[in-house]
Amino acid sequence: MNILVGILTGATASMGLGGGFILLVYLSVFTEIPQDIAQGINLLFFLPIALLSLIIHIKNKLTDLKLVGKYLILGLPCAVVGSYVAGITDVAVLRKLFGIFVLYIGINQLYVSFTNKPCKKRSDSK
Repeated sequence: MNILVGILTGATASMGLGGGFILLVYLSVFTEIPQDIAQGINLLFFLPIALLSLIIHIKNKLTDLKLVGKYLILGLPCAVVGSYVAGITDVAVLRKLFGIFVLYIGINQLYVSFTNKPCKKRSDSK
């Protein structure tokens, strides 16, 4: 089962279809791994795929490097703070917060698909 989940997760993650979500749900629901450890494993899984995707996008000129720099300025410190907060938060609370987040995303996606409202594109991204 682990190999099948690994293949499914890798394939979907490489296409940008939420492989990390699949891995996180599998690890935290179907195994005995605590939520905080599952999040760490998911992060380790994500990093090489993200790096490979970034290299391919840069090669194909699909990446605005100035915009990447802007996001990194706040993204990295916020990731450190989020990691620290997750480390000191009870696993049961993390599980509930993750469930609320997934529920919100699901409801939002259903709303968008049924109302046929496309995502807004930002014109000020430069």
